Amino acid sequence: MPRLLVDIGPLRRHRDFRLLVAGQLVSLFGSSLTVVAVPYQVYRETHSSLWVGIASLLQLPPLIAGSLWGGAFGDRYDRRTLFVLSSVVLGVLSVVLALNASTSRSHFASLLVLAALAAGAGGFAGPIRTATIPLLVETDELVSAYSINQVIVNTAGIVGAAIAGVLLAAVGLASCYWIDATTFAVLALATSFMAPIPPSGQHDGVAVLRAIRDGFRYVRSNPTAQAVYLVDLNAMVFGLPRALFPAVALTIYHGGPRVLGLLYAAPGAGALAMALVTGWIARVHRRGRLVVLVVMAWGGAMAVFGLVHVAWVGLACLGIAGATDVISTVLRNTILQGAITDEYRSRVSAIQLAVVTGGPRLGDLESGAVASLVSTEFSVVSGGFACIAGAWLLVRWRRSFWHDWT
Repeated sequence: MPRLLVDIGPLRRHRDFRLLVAGQLVSLFGSSLTVVAVPYQVYRETHSSLWVGIASLLQLPPLIAGSLWGGAFGDRYDRRTLFVLSSVVLGVLSVVLALNASTSRSHFASLLVLAALAAGAGGFAGPIRTATIPLLVETDELVSAYSINQVIVNTAGIVGAAIAGVLLAAVGLASCYWIDATTFAVLALATSFMAPIPPSGQHDGVAVLRAIRDGFRYVRSNPTAQAVYLVDLNAMVFGLPRALFPAVALTIYHGGPRVLGLLYAAPGAGALAMALVTGWIARVHRRGRLVVLVVMAWGGAMAVFGLVHVAWVGLACLGIAGATDVISTVLRNTILQGAITDEYRSRVSAIQLAVVTGGPRLGDLESGAVASLVSTEFSVVSGGFACIAGAWLLVRWRRSFWHDWT
């Protein structure tokens, strides 16, 4: 089934791409443990979905700042060195999170601060990684490379989230953070074996803040980038009720940490299933049109998730949403990376990362606030319909994205 299954050719042909993928696979597994552990710890201490949303929102400013600085530094300095340094910083922060969780009375304020700092460090590394992929493979291998990236992201997400639920129930919070710290050490080691990745062009005379400003100016002049960012921001803000997962698991499904782990793992399971059969995406014409359609499908799946209070139906809806997100992610990355020059690649990737990772945090606040004002179910359902409406409005505003982008 060569035309259907994901093409793993880039892994066979490019050593540095293999090293990056291997390191990320291990590291993302550890990060998935923390993604479940932090909101669980917040909800356990506050019993409030709104606080889960606030904790996530507090991570947004350092995440955006980190991604913007990471993009600027990635266009100026050796990216391999930046990979290693950011991995070490993230590992240290995970160790401190583990120590905080190990105390008899963990400090809630410390948890919020440490999670925010980790988001900033992760934001710094993210755009560098995204901008590096096109430099490690050939141009006609980009769809395959980003599809492989989706496979490892979602494999790590599924396994990590499921194991996190077991660890939280059987061992404790600190175990998730300790394992995460170890995986960052593996990532630092793997990337240290890569060849140097020097910046393209000359940036020595350009101040970092000016470089960041130039990146925003470049995006404002690029309608493709604007459409790619807005369609994803719409889906993540309105159609991802991640902050409500603890409440859904504990109060609607009347489960425990294991059910919570399944809720976090379900989107990744659907995404992985789709990522394994993305061979057909390279032949898609009018890619922008398919992006809009799958975002609408995402919103519909989330609406059903909120309407039907049956655990297996909810998990299936989250799986369907994850599958649609893979299609959208692969196409959006391919469209964006094909529309920008390498001189701005890290900075544009930084803005993209701010959208991709900042959108869910805004969505956490939105869903948590609506749930606290009305109900958990209303928040999920209204967000799904708002996601569909937002995609329709984007088509009305950027008709070229529907008709022209290939």
